[in-house]
Amino acid sequence: MSKETAAFVAKYATKRHGTNSLKWDALQARYGDPDLIAMWVADMEFRTPEVVIDALTKRIAQGVYGYSFTPDSYYDAYFTWQKQRHNITLKKEWLRFDNGVVNSLYGLINTFTAPDDAVMILTPVYYPFRNAVQDNHRKLVASELQRDDAGLYTIDFADVEAKIKANQVKLLINCSPHNPVGRIWTEAELQQLLDLCRQYHVLVVSDEIHQDIEIGTRPFISALNVANGAYDDELIVVTAPSKTFNLASLLNSHVIIPDEKIRAQYDAGKKRFNETEISLLGQVAAEAAYKNGGAWLDSLLAVIRENEQYVRTELGAKVPAIKIAPLEGTYLLWLDLRDLVPVADTKTFIQDKCRIAVDFGQWFGEQDAGFVRFNLATDPANVKQAVANVVQQARLL
Repeated sequence: MSKETAAFVAKYATKRHGTNSLKWDALQARYGDPDLIAMWVADMEFRTPEVVIDALTKRIAQGVYGYSFTPDSYYDAYFTWQKQRHNITLKKEWLRFDNGVVNSLYGLINTFTAPDDAVMILTPVYYPFRNAVQDNHRKLVASELQRDDAGLYTIDFADVEAKIKANQVKLLINCSPHNPVGRIWTEAELQQLLDLCRQYHVLVVSDEIHQDIEIGTRPFISALNVANGAYDDELIVVTAPSKTFNLASLLNSHVIIPDEKIRAQYDAGKKRFNETEISLLGQVAAEAAYKNGGAWLDSLLAVIRENEQYVRTELGAKVPAIKIAPLEGTYLLWLDLRDLVPVADTKTFIQDKCRIAVDFGQWFGEQDAGFVRFNLATDPANVKQAVANVVQQARLL
């Protein structure tokens, strides 16, 4: 571990037992075992930046938490962050607020499709995508991503087109960067996908919540920037500060809609399906983070990169049967255990023997049993213990 990384870990890593943490304190309820190493749900074991804590403390001390509106300073902070980090130019009238990206997906499906309409996802993918489609009684259409020998996933555009045509797909939800396979889509890939959707009049919802978590050398490209915004008339982007700054429970997210007609339809749907107030404390926290959290994020990314390299190097040398997908974006590592243990024994091996709580592959796609997802946004000590357990148990097979 580098000196800088060690300093960040010493300052910000924290134990979360006894804090009503879903990740740690719900292990018994979720996995039937309270003593596992929690490497599942996508939040972190790192405290948020001091500037966030200070801003929240100051606002809480005011003592009144009544109805509030979003100040201009919030827009300034968020827009500056997007411009400086990703060269995204936003306009105030494009932006709407919600209590979380998953909440937005449910609302968008209700607003822009009707019961039994077809909605496409690209699997394996974050399982609330599937839930949002099926819970709302829409027809789920899944196009499987293609995986090469190095574990790199790509979009099967022929399959996407065929299934859009056969099912008259009305809406496509894309994950960018992609959870769990770790891809940052290239502009060419995004443009080809958007072109297909334009050809068949499919509205695209781009979930870009992991946009700030760039792990490899490829920079994140928003769908908003593809071909200089040429697809803004068929596009809704959803994102949030929660993954970047560990703010999930503060319930503040963004819905970005450049097109005026789509925006009007969204606003009408919001009144019918999901009329909510803003999260006061969520916006206080996010504004502070966007203004002054950049250095903190850069240090966090260094920790995640070192964790990723440790897992890849150790398992590559000692358990080469485990295949690990390249990680370009997100802090979520996708591991293929199928050459190590039979698919039916995945849970027994990784949970019961290795003592690790993970997200299992079949949660993300029907064809992905035998894969597991590791969360790397955690204390390196947790990563090292998990890897040691895998190495030890693999030797006993």
